[in-house]
Amino acid sequence: MKSKSKKKKSKKNKINEIKISYKEYIKAIHWQKVGSSQDAGRLLYEDWNKDTIEVHEAFKVMLLNNSNKVKGIYELSQGGITGTLIDLRILFAVVLKTLSVAIILCHNHPSGNLKPSVQDKYITNKIKKAAKMFDVKVLDHIIMAPNGDYFSFSDNELL
Repeated sequence: MKSKSKKKKSKKNKINEIKISYKEYIKAIHWQKVGSSQDAGRLLYEDWNKDTIEVHEAFKVMLLNNSNKVKGIYELSQGGITGTLIDLRILFAVVLKTLSVAIILCHNHPSGNLKPSVQDKYITNKIKKAAKMFDVKVLDHIIMAPNGDYFSFSDNELL
């Protein structure tokens, strides 16, 4: 009898591990070196689902190793036509679980307007401050348009 109660108790106290998967299977993207916003913009656009880029906003993070080679791209959220929510706890769970040392943030504007909003600037600064605590570099934040054009926070000195 005692062994059954121990078995039940151990199952109750079991904590599930967070499982993270990202698109490392895309051979065209995986382990390519990112040396500029043009490289990042091209790779992120290649990854984007062209059927939904004009429909709703999505927020992704490009995960990089110490040589700025792409480990993967992880979609953090999908939202509506004019916005999407970002949970920093999930973002950093992904970054830390994948042992990434640098990240490039990205989201799309279905309207094609590449001008960053006040909220875009706010979340970028908030993520940058949090990343600093984990010694993770935020190299850029890319806003993607449906036609492949992009806006780089880094190129425009907003980072």
